[in-house]
Amino acid sequence: MFQLIEEAHCSVSKACKIVKLPRSSFQYTAKTKDDSQIEDALEGLVKKHPVIGFWQSFYRLRNRGYGWNHKRVRRVYRKMNLNIRRKPKKRLPERIKQPLTLPTSFNQMWSIDFMNDSLQDGRKIRLFNVLEDFNRESLAIETDTSLPTLRVIRVLERLVQERGCPANIRMDNGPEFISHKLEEWCSKRHITLQFIQPGRPMQNAFIERKNGSIRRELLNAYIFTTMREVREHCEKWRQDYNTERPHKSLQYQSPLMFAEKWCQCSKYAQKLYPQTANGNPFQIEESRLVDKVLKKQKAEQKTLILD
Repeated sequence: MFQLIEEAHCSVSKACKIVKLPRSSFQYTAKTKDDSQIEDALEGLVKKHPVIGFWQSFYRLRNRGYGWNHKRVRRVYRKMNLNIRRKPKKRLPERIKQPLTLPTSFNQMWSIDFMNDSLQDGRKIRLFNVLEDFNRESLAIETDTSLPTLRVIRVLERLVQERGCPANIRMDNGPEFISHKLEEWCSKRHITLQFIQPGRPMQNAFIERKNGSIRRELLNAYIFTTMREVREHCEKWRQDYNTERPHKSLQYQSPLMFAEKWCQCSKYAQKLYPQTANGNPFQIEESRLVDKVLKKQKAEQKTLILD
């Protein structure tokens, strides 16, 4: 273009026709973008609201009367590196629905769960509950302001030393329960972790029933000021729950009373009928009926042979 204009002495319009360039493009002069007003507005918003994203910032500016296009505001927003990094959601493996079976003996199934509450001054507290599904005995209620996975393992280790290892532990999908540390601890002791499906607390009904009782009779009934008060009341409630409180599912017996009767029945059954070693009184009675039928059949066979 400049060569045609200076050497060939062509006009600007003729030179543009020769090179097929619009005259407006040749005469265009770049303008520097002044985004200082947008930058000041965004900086003021971010200082006051540090966790809002782009669209919250854009509509706040629009409501204040600024008419900037959202593409221009987004360009300045990215230029200032104000993008909020979103934490990716942790994907859980697919949980298989498992029936809520009733154990026939001790240490076949434990249930564990967490509860939340607060002290009078607003501090948050957590309760870690462990339940023996067979006789509904409350094995532990651990309370503190924070209960990480290592604390959960410590409580379970103490219970294992006192009562032996359970075959299974049923739980929800809380962050403390899906930890690799808990999975490793259970695999060393050959304990199977049974996770319920997300959003299905009824699949862990035994511990949920206990949580409801704790909420009504303890947490909603008292105002706690210190962690010491919470621990003392929880231990008193647990002792009463295990020794005095009648349970409808246990034929209105306390968990310890049911356990004592079951052990006595089991010892008697093992002496008379080794095939009913689980101590279920209904199976014991059934085996007695079977013995009577077999005895009657043998007697009939003998009479037929004699005849």
